[in-house]
Amino acid sequence: MDAVRKPQVTATATAAPGEVVRRTRRTRRTRGMTLAMLGSLTGYSAAQVSRLERGKSAMTDVSVLHRFAKALDIPPQALGLAPAPDTHPDSSSPQTGPYPGLPTPTLEIPGGEDGKDPVLRRRQLLANLAVTAAAAMGAPVAGAAPAKAEEAELGETLVAGLRDAMLGLGRTTPDTPLDLLAEELRRASADFNNCAYSSLALRLPRLISAGHHSTSDSFPLLAQAYLLATRILIKLDEPQLGWMAADRARQFASAAGAPVAVAEAARQQAVLARKAGWHDQALTLALNAADDPALRELGNAGIAQRGLLVQCAAYTVAHQRDQAGMRELTSEATAIAKSLGAVTHLRDTNGGFSWATVQLHLISAENTAGDPSAAIAAADALAPQALPTTERRALYFTDRAKAFAQWGRRDECIRALLQAEYWAPQETHARPAVKSLVSGLLLSGRTTPELRGIAARTGVLHS
Repeated sequence: MDAVRKPQVTATATAAPGEVVRRTRRTRRTRGMTLAMLGSLTGYSAAQVSRLERGKSAMTDVSVLHRFAKALDIPPQALGLAPAPDTHPDSSSPQTGPYPGLPTPTLEIPGGEDGKDPVLRRRQLLANLAVTAAAAMGAPVAGAAPAKAEEAELGETLVAGLRDAMLGLGRTTPDTPLDLLAEELRRASADFNNCAYSSLALRLPRLISAGHHSTSDSFPLLAQAYLLATRILIKLDEPQLGWMAADRARQFASAAGAPVAVAEAARQQAVLARKAGWHDQALTLALNAADDPALRELGNAGIAQRGLLVQCAAYTVAHQRDQAGMRELTSEATAIAKSLGAVTHLRDTNGGFSWATVQLHLISAENTAGDPSAAIAAADALAPQALPTTERRALYFTDRAKAFAQWGRRDECIRALLQAEYWAPQETHARPAVKSLVSGLLLSGRTTPELRGIAARTGVLHS
């Protein structure tokens, strides 16, 4: 269904639809208007304007055309219309308002009739199927060393610790000086960037608990701690807790008056919305946050955060299988990165932003848009050493593996997984996305010693 309501009466415009779209997009850019700015003048969200400009929603309604002509100061005749009186947005057209200040949300993890988490049940089913497939092919199950088996379970340990800390169920933490909390946050960020899940599983839940019990002004610190929690929960495929953490991050960041953290929380919410299949809402979250005037007043940090949000929007468009729109937004993010020079900004807090990180996102975006060969070409154009952290390099090889898998090139896929494991063994062994990819390889073709080995180390096959 189109994001824009179907018109009751179609326009009798003489201009071709493609020319109308090109004219409005060209004029918006010439006037320096963002998608959100034009949306606010016409009564649409940034995502809806993007859909109209990309031809995903037809711009054929007379009132819509008049609205855009007025907002862009284009003569109606240029859009194939006769002059008309002012019109106002349809009351049914969804608009976005300020971020709501809500009470702290509660968490309910749904379970089946047997009380088991359905996500865990699905993962166990995949593992059981993989074992059956390996046994049917006469393949011995490679044993995993105890340390590796523990790494495969690190994700569950980390999630459990964060859950209890967020629900206030952990040990009561004494009041900790703010400078010590800041140092713990720095170490937790380093753990995340180095994919040191064993350290992070201890440090991050403890930091969140201590931040809540602090009598100092810990709002900025809690905003960053919850952003870090959101990122790891997204990686570990825990959306319920992820939404809770992202909401808290945004509220603490707003209370602290930290625009970059507010925008980063919006970006993480956009990621969660995209994973839920809410693509228009995800696009609106990212583009509206990118157009926050507060970011423009913060120099390079604000510019870099805007680039991260545009980069996020590009990946969302890829999920709509709009390769051209994805590439257009990626080009915009690339231009922002080049304007900042060779320096990687926001490395320690938000994953970093540079030309290399934009190129990294292009790999998964091309693959998601349905073109794995273009994804591999994008990967070949990027040296993983150019990426700012171990976590980003591991993601590079994981995304490369996914593209090879979609392309049907199993051997290259396994090699990429082994490279990801080399850079970040704890993350590779713990991530559900890797486990699912390995399970799929076991189920879909021949096994090799390398495949059986990584299957054992990720816990997909048990000795």
